[in-house]
Amino acid sequence: MSKAAELAALIGSGQAQTASNLIINGSNQIAQRSTSSTSSGYQTVDRTRAEFSGASVTQSQQALTSGGPYNDGHRFFFRCANTSTSSATSAYLQINQEIEAQNVATSGWDATSSSSFITMSFWARSSLAGTYNIHLRTHDGTARSFSTTFTLVADTWKKVTATIPGNSGITVTNDNGIGLRCYIIVHYGTNYTSSGHTSDAWQTVDTADLTADFAQNWSNTASATFDMTGWQLEVGQVSTPYPHEDIETTLAKCQRYFETVEWNSYVITGNSYSTAQANLGPIVWKVNKRANPTLTFPTIGTSSGTIGVTSANGNFITQGSAFLATTTVTSAQMYNAADAGFSGYTDDGVCMLFSYGGTTLKVDSEL
Repeated sequence: MSKAAELAALIGSGQAQTASNLIINGSNQIAQRSTSSTSSGYQTVDRTRAEFSGASVTQSQQALTSGGPYNDGHRFFFRCANTSTSSATSAYLQINQEIEAQNVATSGWDATSSSSFITMSFWARSSLAGTYNIHLRTHDGTARSFSTTFTLVADTWKKVTATIPGNSGITVTNDNGIGLRCYIIVHYGTNYTSSGHTSDAWQTVDTADLTADFAQNWSNTASATFDMTGWQLEVGQVSTPYPHEDIETTLAKCQRYFETVEWNSYVITGNSYSTAQANLGPIVWKVNKRANPTLTFPTIGTSSGTIGVTSANGNFITQGSAFLATTTVTSAQMYNAADAGFSGYTDDGVCMLFSYGGTTLKVDSEL
């Protein structure tokens, strides 16, 4: 069937409307934090995190130059590489993206109906042949989970597709909290699995029975790798072609949850209202945040790679221990408190925030 005929068939079946991807940055184009990290959590590719314990894992954004996903238009993939082994029953590695509840609630998927479906698809490759898991978990109400398996041949890209029905026990609140947790499970130790696990069915979350037992032990396999890209979650029973979008659109979607503010030289002017306290001008976010964000400031100091406050004449004052900020979804107002250790301001004078070379403010509003 031609692509035109396929599209016409989808329109006729009512499935063409499901092409919107609930996964953000599923092609791994955006990596604002870093391109490689040995830490668990949000560290590299935006909106996707590797969560692990037991073995040591390096998560990274990798360039893609050939293979099935390359032919599908993807130019990056997300890699997890095992750098030290663990046979612990509590060891695990899971790749996770949490979808905002209002995006799920308004997606067109009737999560409470077993006749309404969502379809997950992605490209996957592992150095270790075997059976892996897709795992979905709801957040609101009584948490429900669903798991299904897929198999991989060693070192071979495979397009994985799974269709999941709704369930009458699911609750999704139309708000900015977590609506649906989407996992690709690379390894679970036996603390989290059961030989009698029921796959392909929703059930109340039981952390000792999240998936079936793993035949292969990725966490205890030296130098094991797991790669994925083209991650998509769409409403309906049909996996449609990946909806590639321009990079600015993808970046803006990611910045709702995390953005970086790059500073260099004099960046913010403010006023001092005592010799120890000051307010600095507002910082306006590039994209409105999901919720009031948490800020991580660069190191305070007067040497390269730090930020410090100067008086109106451009000379550094005595620097304190911490900057504070009042944050909203649109901006932040920086200030310092009297007990933070700053001194040397001119009372009722002008002050400036100076970045000694390039520094980065991290603005986090992740789920």
